[in-house]
Amino acid sequence: MPVTHPDTLLHLDRESLLLLERSMTREWLETDGRGGYASSTVLMCPTRRYHGLLVAPPRGSIRRHVFLSRFEETLHGGGRSVPISMARYPGLWSPHGHQAIASFDLRPWPSFLYLFGSARIERDVLMAKSLRAVLLRYRVSGQGNRVELALRPLLAFREADALTFENMALDPRTERIAGGIRCQPYAGLPPIHIVAGGAVARFEADPVWYRQIEYPSDLARGYDGREDQFSPGVLRIPIESGVDVIVAASLEDPVSAPEDLWERETAARKAALAECAGDPVRTRAAARHVADDFLFRTADGRLSVIAGFPWFGEWGRDEFVSLPGLLLARGRTSECREALEGALPFLNGGLMPNVFGASAADSDYGSADASLWFARAVRLLELASGPASAKGRDVAERFLPALEEIARCYRDGTRLGIACDEGGLVRAGSPEHNATWMDARTAEGPVTPRDGCAVEIEALWYSLLAYLEDIHKRRGESARASARASEWGALKRKAGASFLERFWLPEGYLADSWKDGAIERAMRPNMVIAAALEWSPLTRERRADIVRAAETELLVPYGLRTLEPRDPRYHGRYGGGPEERDRAYHQGTVWPWLLGFFCEAWLRAFGRGEPELERVRGLLSALDHQLERAGLLHVSEVFDGDPPHRPGGTIAQAWNTAEILRAWSLVEEAR
Repeated sequence: MPVTHPDTLLHLDRESLLLLERSMTREWLETDGRGGYASSTVLMCPTRRYHGLLVAPPRGSIRRHVFLSRFEETLHGGGRSVPISMARYPGLWSPHGHQAIASFDLRPWPSFLYLFGSARIERDVLMAKSLRAVLLRYRVSGQGNRVELALRPLLAFREADALTFENMALDPRTERIAGGIRCQPYAGLPPIHIVAGGAVARFEADPVWYRQIEYPSDLARGYDGREDQFSPGVLRIPIESGVDVIVAASLEDPVSAPEDLWERETAARKAALAECAGDPVRTRAAARHVADDFLFRTADGRLSVIAGFPWFGEWGRDEFVSLPGLLLARGRTSECREALEGALPFLNGGLMPNVFGASAADSDYGSADASLWFARAVRLLELASGPASAKGRDVAERFLPALEEIARCYRDGTRLGIACDEGGLVRAGSPEHNATWMDARTAEGPVTPRDGCAVEIEALWYSLLAYLEDIHKRRGESARASARASEWGALKRKAGASFLERFWLPEGYLADSWKDGAIERAMRPNMVIAAALEWSPLTRERRADIVRAAETELLVPYGLRTLEPRDPRYHGRYGGGPEERDRAYHQGTVWPWLLGFFCEAWLRAFGRGEPELERVRGLLSALDHQLERAGLLHVSEVFDGDPPHRPGGTIAQAWNTAEILRAWSLVEEAR
């Protein structure tokens, strides 16, 4: 485990950092609250195409672009030079900035310390919130001679998913502005402004392409992993001993006072950190601290959720699963309501987007469960607001039309082919299309076919029907309310009876899917969602049976396996190229977000006595051991099904953090 210091969330020393293979998999993340980010490794060496100091969507687009990949940084003084940056090229590292590194800290932003003789060289990285800009603070101390910092910006200016290569379309011209430079390599993308505060910067034009920069993580994932990047020249900045120099790179207007912006941003971060600094539970404190990384405002001001970094965008299913943990578990009910209300214009024929676009017209509606997760989030918002209070009643009334639209369309039929069958359950998907979260596919089609009736879809459907019945019962004794309650209640009871008839197995757990009388008997974690929901056709005893079965076959320290290991289709390792990873994605790979539902199902099945609560605390605290393995203070998207359960996928996933927070809130509520 890393050593923590009073003024830092995480500390890595030189000995740990110089384990290069390990350091190249430890990544930090900074976000700007507008969908952009900065990220790299603890040695500041990019290992993915997604790494960069300024990664953001251009105006008018939702697709993130890497604008400023990195700086090549060198300190000159006393007749000597010290590189503090590094990169990988075929067969070599250059320069060797790691040789002088002394420590890395999250304070809570990334902070690097380099030692060269008696000189201390500090570099901090901070994304400005709600501004497409990144700030870097440099300080040199313990050095008697005059020191000059040479910064060579490397510009990618391409979509984050893509790579770029030397080309004649790039405009190499650089404009000198007050305190720095302005570059616009391509007319279709915004210019970047790089300025220095606290010193007088001098720019030397030296346009050059850096060729064959190598990204080992991309190569390991079966993708192309080499590109070229353009550099316009070198900024030379004199640094006085003990004086901060703030460099600001911005896609907006040039930052006029980088030092002032730095002070404002760091003060805000320290204040936010104070909210969780006293938490003795490290996993919970970390989750509280990083939760805001996933919250962002779209170009039109709508509050929403980024599903994961560095490559996911705004996904409906992930957003509606995540909002209760990211916001309600931290007491931020008004923001949760704002986010749910912001999604209402996207509701189309009973469907919420699986992937949000800038508008409903360019969103993807391929999911059967996003709308149902939306309904659950509304219910949890109502509970957090107090169902008997004016705020709680207002939540139910505000969202009732949307909830009834979803239920009517799912009952009668949607353009996606979702509709109730004769048993009152909803059919969704097709042999060619998986409409559930287990949606991986190869050239041969869906890896985990679940068309027909999928167990968590039916459980969420039952929950929605029960919620509508409950709302109308609480609305009074009017004939209209009674009729609605009776209508939804009758369909709920019919669906509940069919659910038990189709899914309950004599072995004491739930089948995963049902189609035309054929059932999928393989044990998967989706049954745990059914056992965790507030309203369920399952008795407490059957909830307990499901939890015990999942504990035996699926539970590992970091979440739940997606398939029991004894199944011949089980893949215990998530790795290799895209096809290999897709075959393992939902066939044994561990997903941490499911741990929240396991904890909830455990408490519903066995009660909230101290032994049961202690069991949940132990499950959640086990995640401590992975907070420095990949995305620092974050929980990776997935883990191998087999020990030692290596992390994989994205370095930061919204619903993982959210479900950790929600599960901890269940423990706190039970006190």
